[in-house]
Amino acid sequence: MRAMLTSVSVLALFATPAFAQAGGNNPPVEYTVDLSNRVHHEAKITVTYSGLDSEPITFRMSRSSPGRYAVHEFAKNVYSVSAADADGNPLSITRTDPYSWTVAGHGDTVSLTYTLYADHGDGTYSQVDPSHAHLNMPATFMWADGYDDRPLKVTFEDFDPSWKIATQLPTAPGETATFTAPNLQYFMDSPTELSNFMLREWQVTSGGHNYTIRLAIHHLGTEEEADRFAEMAKKVVAAQYEIWGEAAPYDYGVYTFIADYVPWIDGDGMEHRNSTIIAMPRGLAQANYAQIGTLSHEFFHSWNVERLRPTELEPFDFTKANPTPSLWFAEGFTQYYGPVALRRSGVWDMDQFIRNLGGTLNYVINAPGRSYAGPAEMSLRAPFVDAATAIDTVNPNIFTSYYPYGAVIALALDLEMRGKYPGKTLDGFMRHMWAEHGSVDRAYTIDDLQKGLGEYLGDAAFADDFFARSIHGNALPDFTPLLAQAGLELRRSGADSAYIGNAQFDDDGGALTIASSPAPGTPLYDAGLDTSDVILTIDGKAITSKADLGSILRAHKPGDKLAITYRERDVERETVLTIGSDPSIEIIAYEKIGKTPTAEQLAFRNAWIGSDAAE
Repeated sequence: MRAMLTSVSVLALFATPAFAQAGGNNPPVEYTVDLSNRVHHEAKITVTYSGLDSEPITFRMSRSSPGRYAVHEFAKNVYSVSAADADGNPLSITRTDPYSWTVAGHGDTVSLTYTLYADHGDGTYSQVDPSHAHLNMPATFMWADGYDDRPLKVTFEDFDPSWKIATQLPTAPGETATFTAPNLQYFMDSPTELSNFMLREWQVTSGGHNYTIRLAIHHLGTEEEADRFAEMAKKVVAAQYEIWGEAAPYDYGVYTFIADYVPWIDGDGMEHRNSTIIAMPRGLAQANYAQIGTLSHEFFHSWNVERLRPTELEPFDFTKANPTPSLWFAEGFTQYYGPVALRRSGVWDMDQFIRNLGGTLNYVINAPGRSYAGPAEMSLRAPFVDAATAIDTVNPNIFTSYYPYGAVIALALDLEMRGKYPGKTLDGFMRHMWAEHGSVDRAYTIDDLQKGLGEYLGDAAFADDFFARSIHGNALPDFTPLLAQAGLELRRSGADSAYIGNAQFDDDGGALTIASSPAPGTPLYDAGLDTSDVILTIDGKAITSKADLGSILRAHKPGDKLAITYRERDVERETVLTIGSDPSIEIIAYEKIGKTPTAEQLAFRNAWIGSDAAE
């Protein structure tokens, strides 16, 4: 951290001259952020554009945010908008849609001032209060059409003197609370936290370059807790460098974790080019340091998706959703490697990793959505699910999240390669894609991923077949022999347990109501029951609670038939439900079930995820 002679400490470095001068000789766009009314969650923001011609200038509030794939209406919390010229004279504003403000009849300079209400802190939205200013840029800053390549400056004013500033933006020369960006794309990708956070930092060397890793933790815990979390983070960072073979080339030599672990934040993680926002409403000790899982996931993104990037996300369009069919790779493979890095670093032991892996595999294999489409199609559903909101009911059975779905695809590919192609691993494939696309700043298409797999393996036929079956199609391999290579058994965990489906129930008000749509093929679905139906009796016994239902199920076994009466809207009906067998699966190490793995199986396992004995 650069030494400051004032009360403000800033987590950023000076820009290199080449990067700082982007935008040519155009005057920079200048923002000021007044945080004096933070007690009421308001920021007063002014943005000034100079060197304008006489054409009308249109200011916009973004509708999407880097790292999110759905539309978000940030304009709804913008109000008290006014415009002025260089002398402070008021200018007229015209509005023709909810997202823009147009100023005509202006001179060389236009300043637009507005108030932002911000009280939802996570990886997408902003939060301003007496404890911090947690700013996601698209949720905070207006911008003007046609000036994306201009450099920008932002100055923070009237904030708590105990606060420090964490951001990937470099400081302006000679300033303490003013930051610069080379263009709008970089600015909008640069979340910023102002608070009295705890700072931990360490140095790393990779490829002959020295980098600084910074961890800014805004929490209510102790210095010792921050120290322990930082030590875990160091191990994860080192493990990920091993996976990729090198650090991502951070633009200013610094990568910053911006962590908010306070009760009034919302849990989230959001990747950015040289930083990430990671948030959880529980403290470190309270959560038993579970926040390290999100940290591992988001840091992996500094390679995968920030630099090894789908072509559909480059450049990012802030006016609409930005879909790509490759989220199973961008997000899903990251979801796989987050736990792998935790395991290889020793932060997780073998049991933790296997339990997590089993839960992910169980979800995907038994998810009803997978029967509707493969992971490429699920990726294109992101605008409907990635923190998107709508008032109409969504069928929960037609979507399988591309996060775990992609993680299972990564698992399949990793195990298949290790078993079939000596010396080939998923790590090697990721490094191949990094060399061909990420490190040379060349965005990829889904076809490039398929081509890259064939190039890496020297087997285009395998890559073509894998993509046809498991990426564009919905087929999964048989994981039993794949996991057996590592001395791991895949087995049913509740085959003898009574099962009616994974639907949710609500027993508020003294009645048992089905609260979510039963999945096709489950006993509830086959019996004709659906969401909002109220179960009245089962096997002649009155049912008023989830406890009543549990008691009935424990007294029966798969294959039993039970008479049910229920109310469907305003009609009382009767049906017969045939109890099924719980399809849940689990992964378990041979050693836990009295089996002895062979030397070959242990060698395979250790090469894949490391050995507890080595820690």
